[in-house]
Amino acid sequence: MTVLPSALDTAGPDYAARRAAMLARLAELDAEHAKAVAGGGPKYVERHRGRGKLLARERIELLLDPDSPFLELSPLAAWGTDFTVGASVVTGIGVVEGVECLISASDPTVRGGSSNPWTMRKSFRAAEIALRNRLPVINLVESGGADLPTQKEIFIPGGRTFRDLTRLSAAGIPTIALVFGNSTAGGAYLPGMSDYVVMVKDRAKVFLGGPPLVKMATGEESDDESLGGAEMHARTSGLADYMAADEYDALRIGRRIVARLNWRKQGREPLPVRPPLHDEDELLGIVPEDLKIPFDPREVIARIVDGSDFDEFKPLYGASLVTGWAVLHGYPIGILANARGVLFSEEAQKAAQFIQLANQSGTPLLFLQNTTGYMVGAEYEQGGIIKHGAMMINAVSNSRVPHLTVVMGASYGAGNYGMCGRAYDPRFLFTWPSAKSAVMGPAQLAGVLSIVGRQAAQARGQIYDEEADVQMRAMVERQIEAESLPFFLSGRLYDDGVIDPRDTRTVLGLCLSAINSAPVAERPEGFGVFRM
Repeated sequence: MTVLPSALDTAGPDYAARRAAMLARLAELDAEHAKAVAGGGPKYVERHRGRGKLLARERIELLLDPDSPFLELSPLAAWGTDFTVGASVVTGIGVVEGVECLISASDPTVRGGSSNPWTMRKSFRAAEIALRNRLPVINLVESGGADLPTQKEIFIPGGRTFRDLTRLSAAGIPTIALVFGNSTAGGAYLPGMSDYVVMVKDRAKVFLGGPPLVKMATGEESDDESLGGAEMHARTSGLADYMAADEYDALRIGRRIVARLNWRKQGREPLPVRPPLHDEDELLGIVPEDLKIPFDPREVIARIVDGSDFDEFKPLYGASLVTGWAVLHGYPIGILANARGVLFSEEAQKAAQFIQLANQSGTPLLFLQNTTGYMVGAEYEQGGIIKHGAMMINAVSNSRVPHLTVVMGASYGAGNYGMCGRAYDPRFLFTWPSAKSAVMGPAQLAGVLSIVGRQAAQARGQIYDEEADVQMRAMVERQIEAESLPFFLSGRLYDDGVIDPRDTRTVLGLCLSAINSAPVAERPEGFGVFRM
């Protein structure tokens, strides 16, 4: 039998404590998500509504097929910065006329929808997801262009926005712009470089320079409509392919454009879906609040894969890393999950072989992270931990199959790399509210700095200031703790969102479906699987 049993004691005090801690973190997450949904706040929301306009998320909801899901991406972008949580744009994957699309909607209630540095980074990530997964792109546009006070940070790299649009089109991936309001200056190139453009009559304004700039540059007197109105672009310039009567009509036309794309997914068809045998709600009580305490990732796997069915690979070797085969929402996957945090040479070699096997069969890989990194110490250095860790990282780096990563607990040091952290380009990466990520734990990092400082003082023949050392360590621990938390990391686009553990199966299912919009990865050529 390959069906995973469960040893989780849901009636015990440990489970209750873990569940309570996770629910507390989820309450904090809900509060932060509410900030993103609030946009620019009640004043600007009411002003926008007073103009008879829909909000960004309302536009998305009307664009999507009824009762279909929307996987929002990077909702906490810009968290912990001077900019509004969400970075004045909503991005995500949703179904339009039966087609999975990457949707991006500027939020005009936040500084007129202008783009700040975090808007730019969030948009880059959305375009990357669309290109790698072959998802048609729909931009819902109402933006005043660049946030001028931060132009030095966005002007030069911001040109990538338009390069990405042309590359999507060149790859045969349709790009659609529905323009509801202003799209000015550099923003004019967003519809200008899209395959299909819909503009709302009397509302949409697309021009390189507005009347004040034209006056200053040329002395010409002009108005918004003659310079860039929807009617002018539909009748005279030809930029607008469709002129919509109002916002609802623009969304209707957008849906009809998608319906006429004759779009076909090029990946695998899913197998019949079976729910897990164990309750997904119990995922709340698995991860300890103290991440130094290990937990069995099989308890997680049993609650996210189809039928709780898992064929474990090399179960008696490298026991700190669980590897094996499963199906999730009908899609075959290989899973690598940290069992006791530390990666030894055996785990690294086991992972490298498993990744090669997945590439040989074209099976996507799911990394479930809870790692403190590769083992250190004289015995392990002499045993080859560096070369074995390098072997694992090499396999992850050059794997051709799609990777998905979920950070459940710790993600420290090179373990973050070996388990396919952000730098290793997983197709999607999500974190649980229990996650922490840094070069090492706060206490360890502070301790290292203390040792280095102590040695430096000794080398100079000075007396080490013990009181200052205590203060330094406390300060460093607070800083590293704050910078390793999921909200901080998600705010900097180091993941695609912080998710409720109970939603893990659904989120991964949506991602696997999106991944299979693109062709199945080619199998590697030139060599077979090396035994490690």
